[in-house]
Amino acid sequence: MKTCRRFERIKSGFEQDIRFMLNHAERYWGTTSAKVSQTSALGARHRMAKALSRHVQRCRECG
Repeated sequence: MKTCRRFERIKSGFEQDIRFMLNHAERYWGTTSAKVSQTSALGARHRMAKALSRHVQRCRECG
């Protein structure tokens, strides 16, 4: 599937945030902040999927 620049920019932004949260969770494993960070990363993945899906539906280049 060919995607546009905006799709890649949206995806890379979310992936960067997810990576940051997962690294924090791994670094501080067992703490409350790590558990919150892990949960936030899962939520961010869900939001990324929704955002990319919505983008593909509306974009002339991607859809």
